[in-house]
Amino acid sequence: MVEIARTSAEVAGTSKRKAKVAALAERLRGAEPAEAPIAVAYLSGELPQRQIGVGYAALREAPPPAAEPSLTVAEVDAAFTEIGAVAGQGSVARRRALVAALLGRATAQEQGFLIRLLSGELRQGALDGVMAEAIAAAAGVPAAEVRRAVMLRGALGPVAAAALAGGGAALRGFTLEVGRPIRPMLAAAAPSVDEAFAKLAAEAAVEWKLDGIRAQVHVREGEVRVFTRTLDDITARLPEVVTAVRGLPVRDAVFDGEVIALRPDATPYPFQVTGARTATRTAKGAGAPQVPLSVFLFDVLHLDGADLLDAPGAERDAALVRAVPAELRMPRLVTGDPAAAKRFFDDAVARGHEGVVVKSLDTPYTAGRRGAGWIKVKPRHTLDLVVLAAEWGHGRREGYLSNLHLGARDPGTGGFVMLGKTFKGMTDELLAWQTERFRELAVREDGWTVHIRPELVVEIAFDGVQHSTRYPGGIALRFARVLRYRPDKAAGEADTIDTVRAVAPVLDHPAPG
Repeated sequence: MVEIARTSAEVAGTSKRKAKVAALAERLRGAEPAEAPIAVAYLSGELPQRQIGVGYAALREAPPPAAEPSLTVAEVDAAFTEIGAVAGQGSVARRRALVAALLGRATAQEQGFLIRLLSGELRQGALDGVMAEAIAAAAGVPAAEVRRAVMLRGALGPVAAAALAGGGAALRGFTLEVGRPIRPMLAAAAPSVDEAFAKLAAEAAVEWKLDGIRAQVHVREGEVRVFTRTLDDITARLPEVVTAVRGLPVRDAVFDGEVIALRPDATPYPFQVTGARTATRTAKGAGAPQVPLSVFLFDVLHLDGADLLDAPGAERDAALVRAVPAELRMPRLVTGDPAAAKRFFDDAVARGHEGVVVKSLDTPYTAGRRGAGWIKVKPRHTLDLVVLAAEWGHGRREGYLSNLHLGARDPGTGGFVMLGKTFKGMTDELLAWQTERFRELAVREDGWTVHIRPELVVEIAFDGVQHSTRYPGGIALRFARVLRYRPDKAAGEADTIDTVRAVAPVLDHPAPG
């Protein structure tokens, strides 16, 4: 375990991508086969168990560190599994005791690493892209083969174990498997339809961008499974979606799409309605859900025995049209005329939708990457940012954590660049919810401010970006306001500081104060 802690410190101590990759690769080469997936998770700032119920209070007072290292990776993993399994009366005290026992066996360096890992404060720049390169270097295989295997398997750990044990041949064993989700393709952003078209070929597809939940739908011999963009199985929560897709004339297929709650006039309900449906399990025997969800499919990755990931967009769309009726497909226009695309955009917004996605007809499905083949356009500037801290409110908001500290991802360091604060756009209900949630995620307090694990993604609307001497990134958002939290997104999917600069030009006048 001490070697992982040392590697983490080495990676955190350099801003050079090649140096990070080299340090991670060296550690992975020395890992036992069974340890490799765990090492990858820890050095990526994640737990294989995901959540184990350890909060700030359990980490606040660590026991004296051990003088000599003795912990193994397997022992730490087993301890985390045991902690995560604790439930029932007395569980809080039991978890604290188990955490203290684990930390008591750790050296000072190991303790520091484990505390940062458990608190979500492990910001060392070992993001998926860097880790994929490290796996490739450690195994002596092309990075492109690792990235494709991760796309198909949906996780870095199993890919690392396969690459280190069997090289390229083992990586090529990862294929699209109906019933196992893959990482979704993501869209870049542009401020206008004209700019989106300027980045693509003369002719492109334009589709509605809904304010819903991404859904990857797998069909095999009449069995339907639905996964979120974070690869969680939500099939049991969407019986009406399962029914709609089960009727399609396909034997086996993998579709990409969106689910959304629509009013009787086909305009969308607020996102919270859709989010509540996908976050809540329907009680057994409870009958039809009160607010049904509609499904709109916009891509097909596999159809009746044929993988279509590498097929161009136009070919995949033709296959989708053959398999799915118009009422279950995302509305789409193929055009080479930006003016026609703009009219399509205006119509989508008038119907209450977020905007459009402009798609290349030639690009393959590059899952897990935010490439130039898909470009989203919205009528207002919005960003998905991470909440880093919150300040206690005053006046009507006394007793609530109100003023949010907002951060964009910094791909170079693995940390976050603060872009400002906002207390706007929050209902009383939201204030109460976030105060409770922030307390669960708290890692430290300094009187007025509660710093939290960087896990919560919030969608922020803003009017522009301006120069600022107050924040380390040198820029700040103008008139930022909360639109909604994004429980369907992980912090690693939040927008980067580069995206912030690309979406909205930086205004010349500085931020006030």
